[in-house]
Amino acid sequence: MDSVVRFGILGASNFAANHMAPAIHAAKGVKLAAIATSAPSKAEPFQAFCPDIEVLGSYDALLADPNIDAVYIPLPNHLHVEWSLRAIAAGKHVLCEKPIALKAPQIDALIAARDASGLVVAEAYMIVHHPQWQRAKALLHEGAIGKLLHVDGVFSYYNSDMGNIRNRPETGGGGIPDIGVYPYGAVRWMTGQEPRKITSTKITWENEVDVVAAVGADFDDFSFQSLVSMRMANRQSMVFHGDKAVMTIRTPFNANVFDLADIEISYPDERRVYERFTSVNHYICQVENFAHSVRTGAAYPWPLEQAQGTQAMIDTIYAAAR
Repeated sequence: MDSVVRFGILGASNFAANHMAPAIHAAKGVKLAAIATSAPSKAEPFQAFCPDIEVLGSYDALLADPNIDAVYIPLPNHLHVEWSLRAIAAGKHVLCEKPIALKAPQIDALIAARDASGLVVAEAYMIVHHPQWQRAKALLHEGAIGKLLHVDGVFSYYNSDMGNIRNRPETGGGGIPDIGVYPYGAVRWMTGQEPRKITSTKITWENEVDVVAAVGADFDDFSFQSLVSMRMANRQSMVFHGDKAVMTIRTPFNANVFDLADIEISYPDERRVYERFTSVNHYICQVENFAHSVRTGAAYPWPLEQAQGTQAMIDTIYAAAR
């Protein structure tokens, strides 16, 4: 294929306009070629930074466009599997927003379609592409904190707009699908372990979606506690507690947006070692890694099997809470 991967976007969401579309436009070896929306006015924010983007009137029209190599799907959660499968059937590589499915078994169909087509099909779980997380994982496995004993993860923000898709059950809303995927996926990816048992769940529900979720879990070698919420002031951190030191990943999920991204390792003798990661956009890193996999066939850093593992953890948490 051509060395430039031509992307189309299904739907003119605010998140796409503010984050992913600018990243696609800025990424090396990629062109933001088209957007599909039934309301041309919704394409205006995209045209503001990408004047030559083609505006198509339907998702099907974009999938039928032979000039599009890959699609980015930022649609509401309940539409992710359907439109990912449609895009694969149309011969397009797929980068779909998280969660890529609402139940772990739904991802089986995506894996089968990916394998049969030879296309790159992935969930847009961007943090694993950021050097902050790659460095943290290396430090953990190098033994920088000794034996890992416990992990804490927190991610919260305030969103009480009941018209927002995150607060609507029919669109797959809820704090866990929206942001729980980050601490749950991060602890799995960092350690290479799966939860052995969900030990505690305390979930607050509003309008049939979770808005506060405190969850505990046991992994083979360590314990895990997390708090995610759409009804609390902004906060985010991941803490890996070993027998020799504590590693804190600050601004782990919105690097250099919520605050500066860094890693702190604190030792019992009160020494502290800091590493800071400035001017890195994990969305651009994600798009460039995706395009590299499209061009070369290289393994993508967050395959569907990883997404399925996180979704299986979410499914287990919900089952325990009900």
